[in-house]
Amino acid sequence: MAIEVRIPTILRNYTDGAKAVQSTGSTLGELFANLDSSHPGIGGRLVEDAKLRRFVNVYLNDEDVRFLGGLDTPVADGDTVTVLPAVAGGAPDAARV
Repeated sequence: MAIEVRIPTILRNYTDGAKAVQSTGSTLGELFANLDSSHPGIGGRLVEDAKLRRFVNVYLNDEDVRFLGGLDTPVADGDTVTVLPAVAGGAPDAARV
């Protein structure tokens, strides 16, 4: 059994278009390192300077990993990791419409 990693559309070019891929590891950091060895380049889009990139949100079984321990968060067979790009923006002048 492995860990399912759900990939956002913007990163699917690294997974040959796959919406979800399987990987292994005992921590989220190991999982992403193994994912990068299977899908070269994706790791650099998720991790920078041994930390999660600022505009990437990662959820382990629907829990934000930033509150669980970041890259040191333990993962186990059967878990689901969801990667989501952060959405920023809005209409600062919307109140004037």
